[in-house]
Amino acid sequence: MNDDQKTYIIIGAAALVSLVAWLALVVIPAWKSYWRLRDRIVATVLSIYILAAFVLAGTGVGLAALWYFSDRVEL
Repeated sequence: MNDDQKTYIIIGAAALVSLVAWLALVVIPAWKSYWRLRDRIVATVLSIYILAAFVLAGTGVGLAALWYFSDRVEL
């Protein structure tokens, strides 16, 4: 197993853990908070919006770290 394969496995595992945490901590409580199906669907769509915001924020922080520390990384 080379370094690229290890990287893909780690990224996939992190994405899976993040998705399970989002489902367990955001979607399921939002779904259980409402009685009508319409309200449940709206809560789920809004939680997807929040998920996208967190993904974009994490990407921005990661890119900023790469920009700042790029001179210290050897490829």
